[in-house]
Amino acid sequence: MQLTAADDSRRRLMQTEPMRATARMLAMTTLLTAALGTADADGLIDDFASADGRSRLGTPWRLVTDQVMGGVSTARMEYRVLDGQRALCMTGEVSLANNGGFVQVNLDLSPEGRLDAGAFTGVRLIARGNGETYNLHLKTAATTMPWQSYRADFIAGHSWREVRLPFADFTPHRLVPALDPTRLRRLGLVAIGREMRAELCIAEVGFYR
Repeated sequence: MQLTAADDSRRRLMQTEPMRATARMLAMTTLLTAALGTADADGLIDDFASADGRSRLGTPWRLVTDQVMGGVSTARMEYRVLDGQRALCMTGEVSLANNGGFVQVNLDLSPEGRLDAGAFTGVRLIARGNGETYNLHLKTAATTMPWQSYRADFIAGHSWREVRLPFADFTPHRLVPALDPTRLRRLGLVAIGREMRAELCIAEVGFYR
């Protein structure tokens, strides 16, 4: 049977369409890979050695208080050298007035997209403070509202010590899904929930196996 020009065009289209679909899929995979970072093998997020204040991930630390929602808590963030170690310190006063009640320093874990920490067991800190209990909050692709987070608490004693917080111990706050460490977006160190004097210094933060 002799093929017409229309038949030949349809045949060529059927042959090329799968290749186009494959090309589109590869392009999408490349974009997703670029947006989804993977934690370094050593797991270190920051040791605060950078003069420009950026973390090892290339992202800056930020100070946030409940004043963004009308509260009156106050805080400051600064770098200090303590016992020869450069550290990030958060100091301030947490007030429950005007439905407030928190101060925090936080860090995006990827310049864009998400961070995959699935190869690790949890988060580690080298911390000291004023003997108060603080929270470590994680945000993921599942935390779409500002009040949602995954939370674990720790005590910051008066001398340096390492704190290890397994991912399995993080509790969902005002959301249902369990923490997925392959989809991390942000980490926050928080004084929250009661009137207190905040004084927390961190010499290292990272993931551990």
